Amino acid sequence: MSFVLMAKKKKTEQPLTGEELLARVKDLDHLSKEEKARACGYYTQTKNGIERVNMMKFLNALLEAEGLDLESKQNGNGRGGRSASYRITVQANGNLLIGAAYTKQMGLKPGDEFEISLGRKHIHLKQVGSSDAED
Repeated sequence: MSFVLMAKKKKTEQPLTGEELLARVKDLDHLSKEEKARACGYYTQTKNGIERVNMMKFLNALLEAEGLDLESKQNGNGRGGRSASYRITVQANGNLLIGAAYTKQMGLKPGDEFEISLGRKHIHLKQVGSSDAED
């Protein structure tokens, strides 16, 4: 009885990026996207020897190579959401809702207090404890 030991195929090279990735994908235009990703090094191998294609990493690398940045320009924490438009509308119940986009931009936290002063056609909010130099 003879035993044949098959060595597990290990991935040793890094996935392609940048211009090299774009050129390789262009050369492989006859293949499916999964086959292209695998050929460009975007796969891992499980303990059982099964190859898994990392499509998200592949597609993100393609976008980056093309110069497209889909990352949010916000300061990190949060899920994005609406951007500040600097216009609000009085709600049906008479309230003015400022919104999280503005409070995040100012670094406000629950419990921060403001003084309200009314003008003829404006409402001025001044944070309690802040100096006028911070405007």
